[in-house]
Amino acid sequence: MKVAVLFSGGKDSVFAAFACQSAGWEVELLTIVPAEYSTMFHHPNVKWCKAQAKEMGMKITVVEADGTKEKEEGEKGELAAMKSALLKMKVDGVAAGAIESEYQKERVDRIAHELGIRSFAPIWRTGETLLSEQTRYFESYVVAVAAEGLDKGMLTRKFDGQFVKYLKSLKPAVSPHLEGGEGETFVANAPFFRRALKVKKWNVSFDGSSGAAEIASLA
Repeated sequence: MKVAVLFSGGKDSVFAAFACQSAGWEVELLTIVPAEYSTMFHHPNVKWCKAQAKEMGMKITVVEADGTKEKEEGEKGELAAMKSALLKMKVDGVAAGAIESEYQKERVDRIAHELGIRSFAPIWRTGETLLSEQTRYFESYVVAVAAEGLDKGMLTRKFDGQFVKYLKSLKPAVSPHLEGGEGETFVANAPFFRRALKVKKWNVSFDGSSGAAEIASLA
């Protein structure tokens, strides 16, 4: 079975790709480059997804969406770009790194149904087990924050057990998975990477309530 994994370079899409490969499927990554404030796709550092794919030994297709919002899209926009790419890739299924987000999962399911292919969510509702695996085996960095209690100092820090513990302590609560727009991550290394990616320089921006850390260069 050939499966396209929606790939942002964050911890969840990297784990989803690994899960699909472990199932014995032929995996090809699909990165949608969205508008900056997309509610569907991860934005920070997607330009480095090709570098991650190389270290993962996987093929990757990168498609730039036109930025049209979903409710206005018609035949345009991010979901249309995803649908068109999946059609060209001639896959048997599509997989997303959704954990709890019905918003994302329902849209991927709908596109798959329209194309007559299968839809997978390999890390759906895996909760604490997933967090344990990600914090133990991945070298991931926080590259975006947008929630009360998450300030500029959180950017570029490692997504590890200590950080997850901090997220769980916040009031109001922040999802320890950072799903739902509270934050984003970038995976620099994992056991199935051929070599670790080293961040040489970050460009950090913060406007008082949210911010991002863009990777300026990798080694």
